[in-house]
Amino acid sequence: MAWYAAHAIVYFELNDGPQEGFQVYENVYLISAGTADEAWANAREVARRDEGDDCGSLRVGGRSARRVFGGIRKVISVLLEGADGQLGNGDELTYNELVVADRAVLDALIRGDDAEVLYAGGATRPTSEPTDEPEA
Repeated sequence: MAWYAAHAIVYFELNDGPQEGFQVYENVYLISAGTADEAWANAREVARRDEGDDCGSLRVGGRSARRVFGGIRKVISVLLEGADGQLGNGDELTYNELVVADRAVLDALIRGDDAEVLYAGGATRPTSEPTDEPEA
């Protein structure tokens, strides 16, 4: 079995009225699987567990909402540094490839300030799996 980091997109959908924008989380799950295809399937199962409205108590901006699993954005093989195949200190779990417009935006990103970034590519989807589609 190998280790994978699966990036799942979860968004918040209001239960009533218009919605102009979406609050989105990119949750990263550690997945153990025999193949990358199995990791994609396992990641979907794990991420779907977070869907719901917390028994009706979930609110966004004071309005009733629910968490919706949007899809798996990418699955990355964990880069294990040790030869024993066990997770350890210094292992690279995942990464994101970003593009920023200029040095000022880069500096803001480094400081942890709001910064406009463009997500670049990422791991490709397995050819045997369809693209995830949001379910409403």
